[in-house]
Amino acid sequence: QVQPVESGGGSVQAGGSLRLSCAASRYTLSSNCMGWFRQAPGKEREGVAVINTGGSATYYADSVKGRFTISQDNNKNTVYLQMNSLKPEDTAMYYCAAGSRVCTFNWHSYNRWGQGTQVTVSS
Repeated sequence: QVQPVESGGGSVQAGGSLRLSCAASRYTLSSNCMGWFRQAPGKEREGVAVINTGGSATYYADSVKGRFTISQDNNKNTVYLQMNSLKPEDTAMYYCAAGSRVCTFNWHSYNRWGQGTQVTVSS
């Protein structure tokens, strides 16, 4: 199984935007759910946004609703996370995850993970 590959992280000031990309295999995008998770130093990994890649239903953590958008491009086998109005508390390593049959924020349900991309938001 091919692991997802993230890109697009970086450093921005509060209020800025970033778009993360997760390149995956066509098989991965055709199977169930993919999600973006994040983990800050000393904190638990948390779900940010999840998408049903078969039906395009999307789900968001309360902390990012209205600011983040998850989407997919089947032609490019890529899932995106558009992050607007970034806050310092969004600073974390962001991971793309795949392979869950259920669209959930429980990260244990996902069996394929990318290496992560760092997002740093300064005040």
